[in-house]
Amino acid sequence: MKPLAALMLGLLLAAGRPVCAQGSEGEGGVTLSGSVKSLLLRSETPLEREGFTLGLNRLRLQAQGPLAPWLALDLQLDEELLVGSYLRTAQFQHEKDQPPPQYWHADANTFERHGAYGRQRLHRASLTFSIGEADLRLGRQRIAWGTGRFWSPLDILNPVSPVAIEREERLGVDAALLEARFGPLSRLSIVYAPRREPGLGSRALQWHANAAAIDYSMTAGRLAGADVAGLDLAGQLGQAGMRAEIARLRPEGGRAQWRAMLGADYAFANTLTLSAELYDGGEGARRAGLFIGYDITPLLKWANYLVANLGDRSRGADIRLVWSVRPDVDLTLGLQRFDGRAGSEYGQLRSATFAQAQWFF
Repeated sequence: MKPLAALMLGLLLAAGRPVCAQGSEGEGGVTLSGSVKSLLLRSETPLEREGFTLGLNRLRLQAQGPLAPWLALDLQLDEELLVGSYLRTAQFQHEKDQPPPQYWHADANTFERHGAYGRQRLHRASLTFSIGEADLRLGRQRIAWGTGRFWSPLDILNPVSPVAIEREERLGVDAALLEARFGPLSRLSIVYAPRREPGLGSRALQWHANAAAIDYSMTAGRLAGADVAGLDLAGQLGQAGMRAEIARLRPEGGRAQWRAMLGADYAFANTLTLSAELYDGGEGARRAGLFIGYDITPLLKWANYLVANLGDRSRGADIRLVWSVRPDVDLTLGLQRFDGRAGSEYGQLRSATFAQAQWFF
C-alpha cells in the first residue's frame, strides 16, 4: 500500500498540475488538505465483555480537484495508529486479519509491537471523467442513494449505522458510477460494483428528478447480492422537511422483503433542530430514531441521537458535546448508553464513553 500511495502522489505532483493549499485562491487545480484525529474510547466487547481502552490516532491526507478540464481526482489516504488494551481482546485478534469488504484489497497492516498497531487505509481513490453532461467516476467512492439518516432501505452500498461513534465515516465502495444530467434537477445514474464474494456484486440504475416541488428517485437493479426496486422522496410540508423510502429486496435464493422509512426534519429559529425517523426493516421489527441538536453557543454544540427497537423494546442513546476551539480544531466529548434484555438488538451492545480531538489543515 505504501508504494502505491507514494506512486500516486508522485505522479500527481510530477504532472505539473497546479496545487493549492486548502482554502487558497488562484488558478485552481488539486487541493492538498487533511486532518489529524485522536479518539479515546472506553467500553467492553459485546460477546466476551472484556473491558478495554482504545486510542485511535488517524492522519488523513487528501488530494482533490481537477487534473484537467475533463478529469478530476479524489485521493484520501489514512495512516492509523491504535494503542490500548483493546489490542489484547479476542475481538480485535479476530478482526485485525479480516480482509476488507471492498473489491480492491489496497489496505495494509504496517506493524504490531509493544502494544501498538499500525495500519494504512485507502479511504477514497477515484478519477472522474467528464464529457458534456456526463460524469464517469472510477474507483473507491461514496455512493449515497436514499434519504435516510438513521436507516435507509436504498443506501445499501454505503449503509448508515445509527450507533456508530464516528458517524461521519463511511466505507467507500470500489465501483464505476456513470451519471448523466438531463437538466438542473434530473439525472440518470448507473453503478457497477464488483465483489470478490460470489453473488454479492452490484449493478443498478437510478433516475432522480423533481416534480411538484418534490425530489424523487427510482432505483432498480442488484445491490450487494439482492434484487432491489425502490423509490425515495424528499420535500417540504409547511416548514418541515419530509423524507420517505420504500424498497422491495429479494436476496439470492431468499424471500422478498419490503422495507420502508418515513422521516421528518424541523429547525427552529433558536437553532434547535429535530429529526425523526420510523423504519420497518421487513423482518418484523420496527425502529424509531430521533436526533436533537442545539447550539448552546456559536462554538459549543449539543447533539443527541436516540434509537429504539419497537419490537424488543431495546434502546440506545448517543449524547455528545462538540466545541469548536478554533475554526480548524474540534473537541468532542460523548457517551453511548444501551438498554434492553439479553439478546435484544440494542441490549447486546455495550455502553461507551469517548473523547475526540480533530485538527483540519
